Amino acid sequence: MQSETVLRAEDYRRRRDRLESWDIGIASYKLGGRYCCEVDNVSAGARLARGEGATREQAEAEALNRARQMLVRTRVYPPR
Repeated sequence: MQSETVLRAEDYRRRRDRLESWDIGIASYKLGGRYCCEVDNVSAGARLARGEGATREQAEAEALNRARQMLVRTRVYPPR
């Protein structure tokens, strides 16, 4: 018989911030013994980056660095 391990997210936290002049959402939580973080574009709701680490700070730093790299390369055209 096969056993399945079920992990539940703990210590969930969501906040909004600005990064490279973009509004972003930052969600972080503990899953098992590791922290996970997801950064999304608030207006479109698309996930930009994910990070993982032993602490919440490490996971958020990794995800924010990846998101920053993406947002810096994004072209923004002025309205017509």
